[in-house]
Amino acid sequence: QVQLVESGGGLVQPGGSLRLSCAASGSIFSIYNMGWYRQAPGKERDLVASISRTDRIDYADSVKGRFAISKDNAKNTVYLQMNSLEPEDTAVYYCNADIFVTRYSPVEKYWGQGTQVTVSS
Repeated sequence: QVQLVESGGGLVQPGGSLRLSCAASGSIFSIYNMGWYRQAPGKERDLVASISRTDRIDYADSVKGRFAISKDNAKNTVYLQMNSLEPEDTAVYYCNADIFVTRYSPVEKYWGQGTQVTVSS
């Protein structure tokens, strides 16, 4: 079993900052990719940022220059530093990881439970 546990969401004023964390635990051989998605009410779940095993990073255009993704391989943890937050960033943020459970298994996608981020004055 693999678990992704997120933390760090909350309520923040426009222009403020938050830092999300997501730790993967359980039966993990290796992690291929980790990332953050978000879903606002009535909208689809969209990619916010991702970071690969080789440290390739991708961002959604809407967060470039404001958000930064990073990871700690030793802790199987990914972070999302969110600065200059805007009301449009309000959503449930989900952690995602593409994981090899064993050396011979195919890569599997896992999701966290989601953490609410609300940007409002």
